[in-house]
Amino acid sequence: MAEPTEELWIASLGQVRYDEAVTMQERIRAARQAGAVPDVLLFLEHPPVLTKGRRTEPSDLPMGEDWYRTQGVEVCESDRGGSVTYHGPGQLIGYPIMSVHDVPLYVHTMESAIIAALGDQGTVAEVREGLTGVWVGERKIGSIGVHVSRGVTTHGFAVNVDGDLQPFGWIVPCGIENLQVTSVYKETGRSGAMPDFRDRMATRFAEAFGRRPRAISEAVLSDGEKHSVPA
Repeated sequence: MAEPTEELWIASLGQVRYDEAVTMQERIRAARQAGAVPDVLLFLEHPPVLTKGRRTEPSDLPMGEDWYRTQGVEVCESDRGGSVTYHGPGQLIGYPIMSVHDVPLYVHTMESAIIAALGDQGTVAEVREGLTGVWVGERKIGSIGVHVSRGVTTHGFAVNVDGDLQPFGWIVPCGIENLQVTSVYKETGRSGAMPDFRDRMATRFAEAFGRRPRAISEAVLSDGEKHSVPA
């Protein structure tokens, strides 16, 4: 089999506020649309935040938004698909900024990459018919929500690795009543799995999309963004 020729730039950014990550994605999307950068995958974690997708109903946040803020959890609007979900430390966020032509296939390929990476960690996961995301039995471990503008994606996926799952119980996650959630730690008992899982996710994601992974710094990303802006 021939080696992939198209690069996938992968940047690991640590913990980033949700609003800052959205702004960053929008800048990179403009650069991708201009052809100044190849496909990009951002890996990061968020401080505690609830993000409200386009299908979120008020009843999905039964405590009221102010209550969540008193618990130290931000509440943010999002233009991604899906309903409300929780992000926090210990959850791997992947934001691919990619050129796509078939959105259902794109989502399915992401699901396959997540399942493969979890399998590498000893967690048997699967998709469930009629539902987006990745599951371990009846328990959800990975969520997906995307937005596509002029053929380029933003937002992406979140996989629970070793974070606190309690905040999921404060909402109706993904718009599904009584949804059970799980994590790599809960399934395997392995703590400190984030670095290894992030590496496996990078490998499996690039493999699933037929890209050649290239780890880059924020400086390289910023340079690509600058080249997308007319002088």
